[in-house]
Amino acid sequence: MESTGKITQIAKDIKSNRLILTIALDTWNAAELQILDDNALDVKISRHRNKRSIDANAYAWLLMTKLASCMETSKEEVYELMLNRYGALATDDEGLPITLTVKSEVDMGRIDGHFKFFKGSTDGKWKSYLVILGTSEYDTKQMSTFIDGLVSECKELGIETLPPDELERMYAEMSKR
Repeated sequence: MESTGKITQIAKDIKSNRLILTIALDTWNAAELQILDDNALDVKISRHRNKRSIDANAYAWLLMTKLASCMETSKEEVYELMLNRYGALATDDEGLPITLTVKSEVDMGRIDGHFKFFKGSTDGKWKSYLVILGTSEYDTKQMSTFIDGLVSECKELGIETLPPDELERMYAEMSKR
């Protein structure tokens, strides 16, 4: 079961020295909670982040299409280039970047995912890459950063973009979702 909510109370059990959290859930399913009752649970609590909006995604692809036309390449190639420049890194549970190390001769284009070259071994046998999230996994802050990068690239090439007030409106709309 997943939901958003807020911690409403924090206490400490003096007998077991365990932390007791009371959480007010925004949505819940009584049947699911009944099944979970008296079972050991895996619990993960993290700060809620709004998902990006469809409008922002459409705008990002519009800009990438314009960039691709100007650069005489495909929008998919522009997407990979922009992910390398402005993309959000995938992180583990501790917030550390996820890396992948492969033999130097491995063609990373044949591996599903998005990667950014990080470093090579001194003997040239290995290469390490940072794993980059695709934009479908972005929250509003990550998508705003990505779009800001696209807008910057477009302006450098003389490609028309939304006026700043329209960008702000789109970002505000993303934050509401």
